[in-house]
Order: sequence, then C-alpha cells, then structure tokens
Amino acid sequence: MATAYELTYIIRPDMEADAKKALVERFDKILADNGATVVKSADWANRRFAYEIAGYREGTYHVINFTAESNEAANEFDRLAKISSDILRNMIVKRDAE
Repeated sequence: MATAYELTYIIRPDMEADAKKALVERFDKILADNGATVVKSADWANRRFAYEIAGYREGTYHVINFTAESNEAANEFDRLAKISSDILRNMIVKRDAE
C-alpha cells in the first residue's frame, strides 16, 4: 500500500523564474523516477526567515504532496536537495491516512 508524504522545501529567493521552474520540474521528476506519484506540486509563499539561512533572509516555499510504495523516492530527493545550492532547506513528513 502506498504511503502519503508531504515535502516542503525552500528555494533561494534570487533565482530567475525560468531557473526556478526548471529546478521544480527536475525535483518533481526525481520523485517520479524513484517510484513516487506526485499528487500536487505548488509554490506556497515567499516568506521571511526568523534567522539567516545560507546568507538569505527569505525564500520561496514549495510544497509537494506525493505517494510512494517505499521511502526510496523521499531518500533520493533528500540526498540531492542537500547537495543543491538552490534548495536552502527541505523537510519530508509522512501524512496520516485520510
């Protein structure tokens, strides 16, 4: 049975619109290529941080809801997000069954 996940990540604020769109598409594809089904992928908001992250005081929050049979997709996303300089932070949580 597939598990539902919610993934939130923060994109650095100084990216051009085309580069940001390409980044979002690339990371959505990483999930899909590793067995996940992306239900929804959308920008949430530009928010100011409580403290500085990697030299930035604000960022664009992006939220993805997806389902997956295993945690392989989530692990691969997390691994690649940590080495991407365009993603400042990310958090993946399992959602309760609805």
